[in-house]
Amino acid sequence: MEVVPAWAPAVGLTLLPHAGAFLGSNITKKEIPVWYETLQKPSWCPPIWMFAPAWGTLYTSMGCGSYLVWRELGGFSEKSVVPLGLYAGQLALNWAWTPIFFGAHKVGWGLVTLLLTAGTATATTASWYNINKTAAYLMVPYLAWLTMASALNYRIWKDNGNKK
Repeated sequence: MEVVPAWAPAVGLTLLPHAGAFLGSNITKKEIPVWYETLQKPSWCPPIWMFAPAWGTLYTSMGCGSYLVWRELGGFSEKSVVPLGLYAGQLALNWAWTPIFFGAHKVGWGLVTLLLTAGTATATTASWYNINKTAAYLMVPYLAWLTMASALNYRIWKDNGNKK
């Protein structure tokens, strides 16, 4: 008898990245009008409405990639410790950014967190490449967005000093 339906890991791993975004959205929604909107931002800052669909797409893409790697390596196994461990680490760092940046208003520490996220996501992508190239390619838009987000976070940090 099958305990877990065959589709459950695909759906679960694809949706997993959204969990942190869902939890962080309460902080973000509260802080955008009272804090974030008061910050000086560069002219190339994306409009606020763009962030939710962008992150939704990126989270779904990386979640699909994680499922492809999980499936290729036969689930959670000794072979999957490094590639899925790196993935879990970058995801935890990604989720930590919102409470640091928006919740605690620690813009500089947010930048540190983003740079660590980008480094770990790059290592994740590299580790996935020889396992499943499609999974690695699904991470590329995320890496591009992290690059832009890091540059944006840096500009906000530099342009706003220690503004509380």
